[in-house]
Amino acid sequence: MAVDAAGQVVADGRREWSSPDECRDSEAWTNTLWALLESLPAAVRARTAAVAIDGTSASCLLVEERCGRSLTTPLMYNDSCAEQLPTLRALAPEGHTVCASTSTLAKLLRWQSEGLVSAGVVLEHQADFLAAALHGRRASSDWHNALKLGYDPGVEAWPQWLRSSTVGHALPRHVLRPGSRTAQLTPATASRLGMPPCCFVAGGTTDSIAAYVAAAGVAGLTPGDAVSSLGSTLAVKLLSASRVDVGALGVYSHRLGDAWLVGGASNVGGAVLRSLFGDDARLNALTSRIDATVQAFDGYYPLLKAGERFPVCDPSMQPVLEPRPQDDALYLHGLLESIARIEKSGYELLTQYGAPRLRRVITAGGGAQNVKWTAIRQRRLGVPVTSAPQGEAAYGAALLARGAL
Repeated sequence: MAVDAAGQVVADGRREWSSPDECRDSEAWTNTLWALLESLPAAVRARTAAVAIDGTSASCLLVEERCGRSLTTPLMYNDSCAEQLPTLRALAPEGHTVCASTSTLAKLLRWQSEGLVSAGVVLEHQADFLAAALHGRRASSDWHNALKLGYDPGVEAWPQWLRSSTVGHALPRHVLRPGSRTAQLTPATASRLGMPPCCFVAGGTTDSIAAYVAAAGVAGLTPGDAVSSLGSTLAVKLLSASRVDVGALGVYSHRLGDAWLVGGASNVGGAVLRSLFGDDARLNALTSRIDATVQAFDGYYPLLKAGERFPVCDPSMQPVLEPRPQDDALYLHGLLESIARIEKSGYELLTQYGAPRLRRVITAGGGAQNVKWTAIRQRRLGVPVTSAPQGEAAYGAALLARGAL
């Protein structure tokens, strides 16, 4: 997405993965980035002053720092490295955000156990890797992506226990405030894209934070306001004046300016619904038959595979997809009701540990378009639930780039 000085969208582009395996191919990441940027009108590219990229949190790979060559197949946000939990718990303070099987640090420790973390090797998150394709500067990250690797945004530094560890040399050396200026496009990139040589790449962010910024819009939000991102998975973020971290329960805080976004990400969401019911047309047809004023069976825990991150942090949790009624509309109703129950549990958990009481929820992502699901969620949450005027994570990334100007 491209926005103007007022935050209005002037152009956008979209590309979907052709197969589930394509998202694990770093070359496909880069090719997709070029394709998306080149899809923008030439006149828009010629006026572009800044670019920011969001990527899925804890999706990462190892690269050769000198030249940026990929050394591993990327591990994605929900890939579990449960075998590294004993090492994590011995290394990090008790309850730290990184003490989860899907954390970035767990993935780095796995690669170390495989003998891949040698001199000259650095870990890059998805957003880092793609930003480097534009500006050429390796070993750079941002507060949001680096959080699950162990970075402390409160003091803006890597903790000593991590710096002095056996993987300390593979940490990104430059960790920037999201939306801050990183580096200009390389001359070759500017020429290829038809962008000004002075165009710079801003510090990036994660997809759920970008969705929050998008939903908040130009005006922003106040403490107690929350954003639920209903995409392939469910992510909740609640704006708070104070930081809340409960690693054992998948609760962590991202720094956003001088405030904190307290939240967590569950593995339930739209990906499960698509796997069970197929495309949007089928889902829409079934949804039209749901009576959202009536509470359906809510005892499901719809996961694609074993493992949950929040509000229960359990890498061995099994999906609960039974009983399945003969009527698929009734089955979908129960699944939507169950995801709403999990969402409510998540917000209650945040408040229990010190976040402000929930005042309202703005919904981003594809699920925001489902009016029946919104009604179910409002009934369960007990606060106003609205759809974001602009819920695409790409819009949030564009706002970060605009803010850097």
